Amino acid sequence: MNESKNTYLEQIGILGAKAHWNLSPEALSAAAVEKGMAQIVDTGAISVHTGEFTGRSPKDRFIVEDALTNDQVWWGDINVGFSADKFDQLQEKMVAYLSGKELYVRDAYVCAHPEYRLNVRVINEYPWSNQFAYNMFLRPEESELADFQNDWLVINAPEFKADPSVDGTRQHNFAILSFSKKTILIGGTGYTGEIKKGIFSALNFILPTEKNVLPMHCSANVGEAGDTALFFGLSGTGKTTLSADPNRRLIGDDEHGWTPDNAIFNFEGGCYAKVIDLSEEKEPDIFRAIKPGAILENIVFKEGTNEVDYKRSDITENTRVSYPIHHIDNIQVPSMGKNPKNVFFLTCDAYGVIPPISKLTPGQAAFHFISGYTAKVAGTEAGITEPVTAFSACFGAPFMPLHPTRYAEMLSSKMKEVGTNVWLVNTGWSGGPYGIGSRMSLKYTRAMITAILNGDMDNAEFKAHKVFGVHVPQSCPNVPDEVLNPRNTWANKEEYDRVADELAAKFNRNFDKFASQASQEILDGAPKAASAAKA
Repeated sequence: MNESKNTYLEQIGILGAKAHWNLSPEALSAAAVEKGMAQIVDTGAISVHTGEFTGRSPKDRFIVEDALTNDQVWWGDINVGFSADKFDQLQEKMVAYLSGKELYVRDAYVCAHPEYRLNVRVINEYPWSNQFAYNMFLRPEESELADFQNDWLVINAPEFKADPSVDGTRQHNFAILSFSKKTILIGGTGYTGEIKKGIFSALNFILPTEKNVLPMHCSANVGEAGDTALFFGLSGTGKTTLSADPNRRLIGDDEHGWTPDNAIFNFEGGCYAKVIDLSEEKEPDIFRAIKPGAILENIVFKEGTNEVDYKRSDITENTRVSYPIHHIDNIQVPSMGKNPKNVFFLTCDAYGVIPPISKLTPGQAAFHFISGYTAKVAGTEAGITEPVTAFSACFGAPFMPLHPTRYAEMLSSKMKEVGTNVWLVNTGWSGGPYGIGSRMSLKYTRAMITAILNGDMDNAEFKAHKVFGVHVPQSCPNVPDEVLNPRNTWANKEEYDRVADELAAKFNRNFDKFASQASQEILDGAPKAASAAKA
């Protein structure tokens, strides 16, 4: 078996390597510590530094332009083309670089649904990168490894640097997908998120075009009655917090598929969570998952100890932990569910004008899905109080190779087919924008989501919002009525109208680039003109 494994490496051009295949997480952690690449923290997890890059580098992610991708990929600032010849040239240089080195190879798969399973082989320069692949992808049974055949290959060499003048990259780091060769090249960066997102970008192309499966950047959980809920949202909107519910089992944290026969399945086998300001009180599941087998990235220790100081961001705000999903107690096994009864789009609206909870029509759902809106606080410096809008199509634009309307039309169609309710949830400000109003009470947000999941909102009275057109419930158990209509919470109603108009205009300007490929139903889901804003 070792001979056949070495033959595989030789076939792809890696010669004379000392390759470790499918080592246990314990062995990989030990190797990382022994090589001085990692430290053991007080909980038994390991801590690593990813080097120059502490996050993804979107401008250095490319897709090979060829007959398969030319007419399907949505080319532009997000999906940047790369020459097939340059890809081959770069792969030759990478395998030559890795020849003769000590390497770590992982056989894994993605997609918990057996019909859509995709086998992945990951070749890593670092042992802790290989442990990340063990954590984040699904783990085959021991009996499956002997005859494992990979569908896709990831070659990951953090210390290999490209020469932009020769290799066609923007700078020395890169992450490049070739759909024809079913290979991903990642070099010049130790940030492990590039491995995870590379494979999920591939799935976001393959599943809709070849399998009629809607890929989604969302978390998912399931109730005792088997009802599935999905939570979409950009960073800081509460996706992880709100999907972690003691009364519901976690299907997955980040990436899911929705099948033609209306099943939901997790893409991955682990979680990759931010840990800045982490505490057991705020995020008990994540906090308790940081034990042997987990990998902390770019954290700082408390002085003179090996205890993590989660409040510190000396290296980056993007401190992370990777752990296998079985580190969480309350999980769904296998990580699949039935068609979702409720879908939640989470936004942290720092302008304070989006209703805290509202129901969307299929057209509105598609519009807001394509928009992928949140508004972040600009900063804490004196005088800087104006929020900053963030739009990320499909709540995950950097990972979506196809035009956003392709995914949105699939979502809208599935909503109609199975009668799914889609809700827009504002976890941001109420009573005014940041600096004037206050953050929406987490207690109220949880109460609204619980009421929906329990069916307590099925017969509620709804009224259309004057600007955004979304349908706002007039009452909700355990939530004061006046909180539900954001205009009522503002002291200055005319100022609310003005700010709501301004945000509506930003939505519509952002949508201009998608409008030509959007259906009339989606276009009708947009906020109304400013003249309609007077409530």
